[in-house]
Amino acid sequence: MKKIVFGITSMTIGGAERVLVDIVNKLKDRYDITIFTIYGKGEFLSELDNKIKCISLYDKKYENMSSLKKKTIPLYVLANGKGIYNKYIKNKFDIEIAFLEGPITRIFSNEGNSKKIVWIHNDISKVFGENAKANLKLNIDKKSYSKYDKIIFVSNDNKKSFNKIFNGLEEKEEVIYNYIDKSKIIEKSKLNVGQDYIDKNIPSILIVCRLVQQKAVDRLIKVHKKLIDNKIKHKIYVIGEGPEKENLKKQIKELNVEETFKLMGKRDNPYPYMKRADYFALLSYFEGYPMTVEEAKILNKNILVTNTAAKEVLKGYTKKMIFENTEEAIYEGLKQVLQKNVIFEDEEIEYDNNHLLEKVIELIEG
Repeated sequence: MKKIVFGITSMTIGGAERVLVDIVNKLKDRYDITIFTIYGKGEFLSELDNKIKCISLYDKKYENMSSLKKKTIPLYVLANGKGIYNKYIKNKFDIEIAFLEGPITRIFSNEGNSKKIVWIHNDISKVFGENAKANLKLNIDKKSYSKYDKIIFVSNDNKKSFNKIFNGLEEKEEVIYNYIDKSKIIEKSKLNVGQDYIDKNIPSILIVCRLVQQKAVDRLIKVHKKLIDNKIKHKIYVIGEGPEKENLKKQIKELNVEETFKLMGKRDNPYPYMKRADYFALLSYFEGYPMTVEEAKILNKNILVTNTAAKEVLKGYTKKMIFENTEEAIYEGLKQVLQKNVIFEDEEIEYDNNHLLEKVIELIEG
């Protein structure tokens, strides 16, 4: 039985983390699997099959670290990647899979005897920013990616963006869309959780995302305010936590939309809320391959996204609208949707993605 290690920053709630849980739980009987994380105690650890082994560099979640450690640990990991690799990973596994860009990719790129695979979930051209620290990481990553045998992208858009920055690696590249266990989503959506929270007497839009600048929730609050001022009734609900939460709460209060724009915080099971809402939206500045959109497809939702890689998730899916990625276009699009000038097809769409799991197995065996 092949020994495989998957590396990821943490197992806290997130799209890549969700995908990893579903993949390893499906492959647990085929391979001897270990997950290596930098930070421990993630929420998704409880969803892993007991056959999956886990090791962490630190036994605390990042958010539970002291302010000093939050600053020093990333620098330590950046400077000591080889030592971390030699202690925890080197020559202990047949296959090493760095499942997220950033520190894990740098650690796993160190020299060893195993087959090396790296996964890219985001638009590399936008994920790091443009300051001096970002440029340093970018230069380190140019060397890191060249050390891998295979580079896997979760969307064609991400692949194109990557090749604008890191050229000459095309022969190693492949696109594999994210796998998700649909039966788990459907079963969780049936639970009687928070059914009174979302008001069914008024059009409702649900978003599930990390509260970070990338997701453009601040822009959506401004759009929402304009719609409300123009007598277009609706409510927006956002499930998720993140560093922008306090800024968003302040903005909601300043614009006096506290009754119609709700930050719900973290929900361990967002799917009953997703099922109950009239629309699911993800109106980000940029995306990788957003798993929340995939989950909304499984639940046959009417889906609203901006013109990012999210549109790639929706190929062949008919119950959708794709807005240009500007505040004005989002306003006009939501106005049309909420005034019922857009008719979504009322059909049940059969969801099947088992072929994606087969692609992962082919990659490992190849």
